[in-house]
This record gives sequence, structure tokens and C-alpha cells, in this order.
Amino acid sequence: MNTLVRPTILVIDDTPANLSLLNQLLRPHYRVKLASSGARGLELAAGNPPDLILLDIMMPETDGYEVCSRLKSNDLTVGIPVIFLTAKVDAADEERGFELGAVDFIHKPIVPSVVLARVRTHLQIKAWQTFLENQSAWLQGEVERRVNEVLHLQEASIRIMVSLAEFRDECTGNHIRRTQTYVRLLAEYLSKQPRDREFLTAERIDQIAKAAPLHDIGKIAIPDHILLKPAKHTVEEFEIMKTHALKGASMLARTRRELGEDNMLLQFACEIARNHHERWDGSGYPDGMQGEAIPLAARLMAVADVYDALRSVRPYKTAFSHEAAVRMVEEQRGRHFDPALVDAFTALKDEFSRIATQLADNAPGDAADN
Repeated sequence: MNTLVRPTILVIDDTPANLSLLNQLLRPHYRVKLASSGARGLELAAGNPPDLILLDIMMPETDGYEVCSRLKSNDLTVGIPVIFLTAKVDAADEERGFELGAVDFIHKPIVPSVVLARVRTHLQIKAWQTFLENQSAWLQGEVERRVNEVLHLQEASIRIMVSLAEFRDECTGNHIRRTQTYVRLLAEYLSKQPRDREFLTAERIDQIAKAAPLHDIGKIAIPDHILLKPAKHTVEEFEIMKTHALKGASMLARTRRELGEDNMLLQFACEIARNHHERWDGSGYPDGMQGEAIPLAARLMAVADVYDALRSVRPYKTAFSHEAAVRMVEEQRGRHFDPALVDAFTALKDEFSRIATQLADNAPGDAADN
């Protein structure tokens, strides 16, 4: 038959008669440990922490105040309730004890019924505190588990949407991986610069990078004969192609309304899908936005997307060399692109070249990203 483990009480008192009296009083109800000095009490408390400590104040060498102070400064013993045993009745002494972290006082000469009642009360309080802490930890774990499930589902849904866009556009997964990596590199660089340091936190950088693959999701709604045309588009066809920015933003905005307006990933995805064809000088589409009015996530995507398009084979052009692509991006500083982003790109150009080579397409066939 299982029995509950009895709580352990540590009594610290330099008077043998007091130790003997408290031992006889408490032992029928609790496991009792005895220490005849403050130093020994600290040793026993740290070695195998008790559930509660009865602590005499007036002791030689290390008094009760010092013992309590050390107990509360040790991570192993900070949570143990301490009840002071004292012959002092001065309110200032009690005030000092409470400031050090004691939970109660028992005045000498001790009254057995009072000792048992105080000990029982504080053990019950400690048990409830432990229960609530355990419940809180369990609930926190459950919340984290559910949040992770939602995040995994969200990321899986995004991968499905991206895969559908890739299939529809006949582009390669490596285009998605390259541009996502470029965006992250640029964002991490800007996060160390004064202008964008405050905005580009680690969490925002991660969410922007995860949103980047959705930049062309709107191409799902473009007719096949235009999207898959194996030649350069006419002016009329290009106008239809340009609608993919608004269509993509609209799709993502509906999803964001369903999942919650505070969804950071979908917020950045909407900004990227709608605005990654805007230009710093205001000549882009669909809104003709200019300068820093263009969301930073979209400005990051613009540089990454154009560099990747320049390095990729299209039905109407061959791939440009890294050097030529770098030159063409740099020429658009302050025109197509945010000057600070072009400076970041220039600083990272060797990394861009390495990624372009490492994640190169096995075969040509990416559709044009107008």
C-alpha cells in the first residue's frame, strides 16, 4: 500500500533543549532534520532541500538573519519557506526578517499547538504554490506545443501554395530558395545598419524570409497563354501579367483575415506580393509608390528577384554573368532600388554569387518574372 511521503522539516537552533523539544513535537507528523549551527543548517539545506525550515535568530557566528539571507540567495534553497524562532518581540526585528524573505515568526517560549498550526499552514501554502507552478509550466508547454502545431500547419500550407505557383509557372524550386536566401542575407545586413536596426529584429527577418516565396503567388490567376508564353510579352499581355501583384495580395489578404490580422508572416507576404515591383523613384506598379513608402520587405524582395532574374535563362534571353548582373543592379541605385539596399547588395555580392552557383537550376525553364 502506497503512503504519501511526509514533508521534511529542518530545524536550525544552537540550543540542544530546543532541538530536542521540536524534534519530539514534529517527528510524529514529519521527517525532521536537526542542525545545531547556522553553517550546518546551510549545508543540510543545500544538500537535500527540506520542505520548510524553522530557524533560530540568536546563534553564534552565523545568526539566523545571515542564514536566511544565504538561503534566499541560493537557487537551490530560495523557495524554501523559513519561519523564524525568536525570543525577540520588537517589530523592527520582525520587519527585518520579512525583508530577508521569512514567511512567519514563532515566539519563544514555543507553544506546541501554535508551532504545529504554523508549520501545517505554510506547508499547505507551499504545496499549493508548487501545484500552481507545475500547472503553469504544463500550460505553458501546451501553449507552445499548440503554437508550434499552428506554425507547422501554416508553413505546410505556404509550401503547398508555393508548390502550386511553381507548377503553374513552370519555374524551379531553386528560384524560390535562391530569392529567399538573398532576402535573408540583405535583411540581416541591414539589421546592423542604423536606419533599419530597430525594425529588422530577428523575428521579423525570419518572417520576411518565410514570406518571400509567396511573392509571385498571384501568377496562379494569370491565363496560361500569357503566363507560359515562350517569348517576350506584348504591351497588352504585360499589362495582364502586372495584375499578378494585386491578385496575389488579394489572395493573401483573405487568408490573413481568416487567420488574424496580427499574423506577421502573412502581413509581410501581402506587402511583398503587392509591392515587390514598385520602384524607388515611383515608376513601378501597381501603386506607383516611392522611396520608403514602399514596405521594406518588398524593397528587399525587389533586389533579390531582379538579381535572380538577370542570372536566369529566359525564353527570350540567356543568363547574365554575375559581374554583369551586379553592374545592372548597381546602375539602378536610387532609381529602381533603395540606395541602402544596393549598398548592402554590393557588400554581399560575393555571397550572392556563391548562392547562385550553389543553388543553380539543373535545367533552364523559369518563366519570366516581369
